[in-house]
This record gives sequence, C-alpha cells and structure tokens, in this order.
Amino acid sequence: MAQPTIQTKKTKVESKTSLKGTLASVFLLGFFLIATWIIVYSVFLIRS
Repeated sequence: MAQPTIQTKKTKVESKTSLKGTLASVFLLGFFLIATWIIVYSVFLIRS
C-alpha cells in the first residue's frame, strides 16, 4: 500500500518592509477627510 506524503510549500516572507509611505498616505487621507468635514460644516453654519 502506498504511503501518503505531505508536501509543504515554503513561502517567501519579506523581512524589514518599510511602511513609511503607507503611514504618510494614511495621514494625508485622514487630513483630507477632516479638512473636508470642517469646510462643509463651516459652510453649513454660515448659511444657516
């Protein structure tokens, strides 16, 4: 009878990846969203 064999695949894991660009993008997007909400709210207050 044949013996079952288990094949394992090794995946490459990149070490020491830099996330500085991601952090900067998230901060810029957050700043844009907050600034947009402040502008829209101030227009709402001025017009009412």
